[in-house]
Amino acid sequence: MPSPAPVVIIGGGPAGLMAADTLSAAGLAVTIYDAMPSVGRKFLLAGIGGMNITHAEAPTHFIQRYREASDWATEWMQDFAADELRSWIHALGIDTFVGSSGRVFPREMKAAPLLRAWLRRLRERGVTLHTRHRWQGWDGEQLLFDSPQGQIPVSASTTILALGGGSWARLGSDGSWQALLADKGVTISPLRPTNCGFIAGWSEHLSSRFAGQPLKPLIARVKDGDTWLERRGECVLTHDGLEGSLIYALSAPLRQQLETLGHADLQLDLAPDRSKEQLLAALSGARKGDSLSKRLRSKAGLDPVKIALLHEVTPAEQLRDPASLVQAIKHLPLHFSATRPLDEAISSAGGVCRSALTKHLELKALPGVYCVGEMLDWEAPTGGYLLTACFASGRYAAQHRLRRQVRS
Repeated sequence: MPSPAPVVIIGGGPAGLMAADTLSAAGLAVTIYDAMPSVGRKFLLAGIGGMNITHAEAPTHFIQRYREASDWATEWMQDFAADELRSWIHALGIDTFVGSSGRVFPREMKAAPLLRAWLRRLRERGVTLHTRHRWQGWDGEQLLFDSPQGQIPVSASTTILALGGGSWARLGSDGSWQALLADKGVTISPLRPTNCGFIAGWSEHLSSRFAGQPLKPLIARVKDGDTWLERRGECVLTHDGLEGSLIYALSAPLRQQLETLGHADLQLDLAPDRSKEQLLAALSGARKGDSLSKRLRSKAGLDPVKIALLHEVTPAEQLRDPASLVQAIKHLPLHFSATRPLDEAISSAGGVCRSALTKHLELKALPGVYCVGEMLDWEAPTGGYLLTACFASGRYAAQHRLRRQVRS
């Protein structure tokens, strides 16, 4: 008798590889197809500056990072959240540690050793991997791929789609799957950038002299519905706006403002370690002959890039009045007109809608086909939250496939 068709996983990122890991551990035949010459390319690039794998934040706070999708993500992570993910990594022979910010890193601070150990285990379990195979949809009941040998049909007992979102297209996440699923009646929320930079439109003076300079430390505030979100950190002044970890952490409410209002407003505290009273006393006591820039450096502790940004957005008359100047330092208003393009974003919001899926991430319109990872309509900030949910969703869908196997 011919061997039964394998479970086919399309996409070799964290979600797809985790699905393969879960299924192969139970003895199922698994084949992975990926359009790129090698798998895990976005995973590897994300790890260049230090592989942040998850976060040690308390579970009640951790899950709130997923905003509107918190209850959905809770289902995926009910038995595979940060602690379980760390244990899984340790089982691959990779040690982890918790940094001062609560972020969790592999001991070597790199993604490559983890990925090599993971792929070695998958090969030992018999998982087959085909690269340079780009999924083209279906031909009847079979999956269709463009390959170096031409177009090939593939039979699958189950299909798990792990094709990523729409950012970093050169690494494989180009969002081309949207049209293929929409043609099958799958409801998809448009892909939008998140964990991204925002455009403010600086003057030539600020852009030419200070683009690429860090702004730190800062406190940033943004209105999120009826409340204010506040984060402390740092960002980078770009030629036309801001980007960096502090901005990424607030990108969801900023983007939502853009979508509803056509603009987004952010407040920066340029002197987060000094109160208004301390600043006012210091600036009021400056010598009359000192320039404003000198007073801001010596009395307010601002560096040149902060001073330049303060001049950029604050009217001259406000800078001349000490009380108004302090207000600007502590609540500097910035106005954004757009996000940076989707392909420049770290991740994307939008994707396959929850309403299009069963509780177990199986497409209602296509029984036997699951969607996992960034293909789904959720978002989270950087800091390990993105990766944790991608891993967990791949495992969650695979576990349902295993339960179905047992029942049959």
